[in-house]
Amino acid sequence: MRTPEIVKMPTKEVRMLLRRLRLRAAGIKVELDVPKVVLGPTGLGASPYTIHAEELGPDSVVYSFGVGRDVHWDLEMIDRFELTVHAFDPSPLSVEWVRSADLPEKFVFHPYGIGATDGLITLYPPPTTRTVHYSSINRGRAPADKAVKVPVKRLATIAAELGHDHIDVLKIDIDGGEYDVLPDVLASGIPIRQILMEVHHNFKTLKFNDTRDMLRALRSHGYRILDISRRAREFSLLKT
Repeated sequence: MRTPEIVKMPTKEVRMLLRRLRLRAAGIKVELDVPKVVLGPTGLGASPYTIHAEELGPDSVVYSFGVGRDVHWDLEMIDRFELTVHAFDPSPLSVEWVRSADLPEKFVFHPYGIGATDGLITLYPPPTTRTVHYSSINRGRAPADKAVKVPVKRLATIAAELGHDHIDVLKIDIDGGEYDVLPDVLASGIPIRQILMEVHHNFKTLKFNDTRDMLRALRSHGYRILDISRRAREFSLLKT
């Protein structure tokens, strides 16, 4: 009997395929046919983001939440459009990495995160040393003494402090925190042209329905999906 092709696929490929099939079954698909540019690292398991590039230039306002230690996307945005990227991450290991890295002046780093309120939140260390991304979800069951309190600000607060009355591209990769933050982002009243977001319903405490509901909320505010990554975790949405 012939071996099904899926059996021959690498494990990561199988996982990505199953994610794509699940999205399709839920009716979640690309809705816009517009010019696209893919920026960021490529390859199996990489997390690039797709943008609608036609309206971007040196004066564009770009916020990138969740730096970690991967700034490929940010640097490509700077090089391609000669714009400034405001990058944010309160995770201790990320702050340490950014401060030791040789980064261009147009990469402006802020050592705090985005939150649904202004103040402090508790973050837990990553479950593996392969990443520096702290999370508000204790995935690795870290003991309480390993948790850290870090500063976060609402999007409206950040934009007011930086003097921005709109955002051209808002990228959010905050390891599960997107589900709590997005309602406040949408309620802020700040015009946002593009939202790029990595979803994390693969975390045990989150559900696929959480992602589906979040995408429905975005749709109700006029956003349409312009791209879903091969990993089926990165979504690019454009305000129509």
